[in-house]
Amino acid sequence: MNNACFASGGIGGMKRAVTALIILHLAGGSLCAVSTGSPAGEQAKTRHYDVAAYVWPAYQFKDERWNQIFKQGIGEWEIIRECKPGFPGHEQPNVPLWGYEDESEPKVMEKKIATAVKYGVNVFIYDWYWYDNQPFLEKGINDGFLKAKNCQDIQFYLMWANHDGGSGWDKKKALPKPVVWPGAVDRATFDTVVDRVISRYMSQPNYYKIDGKPVFSIYELGTLIKGLGGVEQTRDALASFRSKVKAAGFPDLHFQTILWGEIPASVSQVPGDKTQSRNNTMTALGIDSLTSYQWCHTISPKGPYSGWADRAVGQWAGWAKEFSMPYFPHVSVGWDTNPRRNAYDPATIVERSPERFQAALESARQHVDQRGLHKLITINAWNEWSEGSNLEPDERYGFKFLEAVKNVFGADGLGGGKN
Repeated sequence: MNNACFASGGIGGMKRAVTALIILHLAGGSLCAVSTGSPAGEQAKTRHYDVAAYVWPAYQFKDERWNQIFKQGIGEWEIIRECKPGFPGHEQPNVPLWGYEDESEPKVMEKKIATAVKYGVNVFIYDWYWYDNQPFLEKGINDGFLKAKNCQDIQFYLMWANHDGGSGWDKKKALPKPVVWPGAVDRATFDTVVDRVISRYMSQPNYYKIDGKPVFSIYELGTLIKGLGGVEQTRDALASFRSKVKAAGFPDLHFQTILWGEIPASVSQVPGDKTQSRNNTMTALGIDSLTSYQWCHTISPKGPYSGWADRAVGQWAGWAKEFSMPYFPHVSVGWDTNPRRNAYDPATIVERSPERFQAALESARQHVDQRGLHKLITINAWNEWSEGSNLEPDERYGFKFLEAVKNVFGADGLGGGKN
């Protein structure tokens, strides 16, 4: 246990540290391993930009339910390795420069953390799952990331990927039915999830916060509302979540949602106003911020990267007018789900390049600068290999997509280029 974990934050930080130790002991968890560099909390004080990359936990080898789908026991590496090009020049198979590694191994994650930090990615957003009232694909974060010796060098937060699980991953039809694991949950399950998230993850000293508030993101707000029984019931559940976060020693919760078509419209809370809008739903629930997971959710993923990027970036100004809470800009590396397909899917982005990706990052930087936002930018993704969107080095591009991040934001997050 490294006391540097708790070096910042004064008396309040020390109180939260002690609370974290007690809660984690009771929950059977462990604090992030000893750091080899500056703690992420100290880095956050000096950074100007927070660059957050989504982590898809598909590359772990010891999840029994995952191995129902991928019989070789190497997760989605199985279909990524087997993918064939659909046309001349198609960037398949996409071969990882580091090989087909198990991200539930601390040594593997130590290398990935060090690389992310070197190129200016200072936050991982872990896709986090809960199916059949138990965690799914959690060994990557628990056994790999949190046990890495340098995990304090990077911050992280969770995005609850509360979509249905099954057919989208099941290329070889190994599962008995299309939807095996429903994403919607009732209130009792929601409360179980909240307790686990606070005790095991928000209590970690490098959990990402905005204004001292731990950030928690939800993938499908509409699915959450459906499972809980409506907007009013969801508002009550989120109020309970906030109360528990405060009881754990934090000033409040920062609740973020992914912006796409799964957000329902509802009426205003103003008496007599029957206007329906998505912003009304957000306001009623107390949503603190929005971001995206992937450009494909709002812009059809077909054709050259440059046009796709231009259309995606062009939406940001409209969302700033539509919603009363901030939208943190998002940039996607690409889109190509052919590893999950048995026949070529033309809904594929072509002509992507590190230079075009860097231009989109420049737009994101300008957006947060001009609008005076907390300077958080999200990226899809660190490792969405099965969707053609990876910052991690591959044999085709090497580290060039990571170099684009560093060129725009700097390794230290201060911006200004290649420092």
